[in-house]
Amino acid sequence: MNKTDAMKPQSQSAGTQTMLRGFALIEFVAGGARTVGQISEHLGSPRSTTHRILRGLLAAGYLRHVRPDQYFLGPKLIGLGAVALEQLSLNALARPHLQKLADQTSDTIHFGVVVGQEVMYLDKISGTRGLEMRSRIGHRMPLATTGIGKALTPALPRDQWPALYEAARQTHRSLQVPPPNVLGFDAFQLAILEGEERGYVFDLEENEPSIRCVASAVRDATGGVIAGVSVASTLPYMPLERLEQLGPLVRATAEAISRELGWTGER
Repeated sequence: MNKTDAMKPQSQSAGTQTMLRGFALIEFVAGGARTVGQISEHLGSPRSTTHRILRGLLAAGYLRHVRPDQYFLGPKLIGLGAVALEQLSLNALARPHLQKLADQTSDTIHFGVVVGQEVMYLDKISGTRGLEMRSRIGHRMPLATTGIGKALTPALPRDQWPALYEAARQTHRSLQVPPPNVLGFDAFQLAILEGEERGYVFDLEENEPSIRCVASAVRDATGGVIAGVSVASTLPYMPLERLEQLGPLVRATAEAISRELGWTGER
């Protein structure tokens, strides 16, 4: 074995270490470390080593140098982030978590987003209890009375809530069999705020007769609400005690999807 061959494993290890330090440095800058001193402290590396890695990342466009000794994320990362979002299918990402929730509960699972004053279902997994709901993928329902809609409402300006509530009421007035549990506006607001506080919200026959559900919001990397997930079933399978038990499970599912979208736990 010649000298060059003997040095290969060591060189490869050093290269890997430098690469990992570069990734760590980018994460520290993203987290608020701005100066060479702060970055060196996080890395646990000498300033000379930090400077060398910084120069490489600056040259490649992963960082930008705005002011003396002030570093920020660069245009290359913005472009890569946009590509990552384009490649990401929200449904495909959420589906394994929704399926797990369906297996755990045997109930119907919905996944939806806000479209105007309504919820549009992006995905649905029917329950295994021999029941079928009228919801379907692409179907829209009032935002103010569905479980998912109520989970998504806190992300909307408060001055829009009365219009959302009235739109739901108008929809229900047109039904031959309106929902039996129609909340007044004050009770509606209180339910939204309480649900946001605990991380899940209930629909107690407020949208359909005999249907109850519990829902939670899905967040993206910014902490903003972008979608909602719910578990729904008919009244015999959804006593209040079971709804309370399912709440943390639905919240955990929403949080698992959120973490895959880059959410770190901050709202």
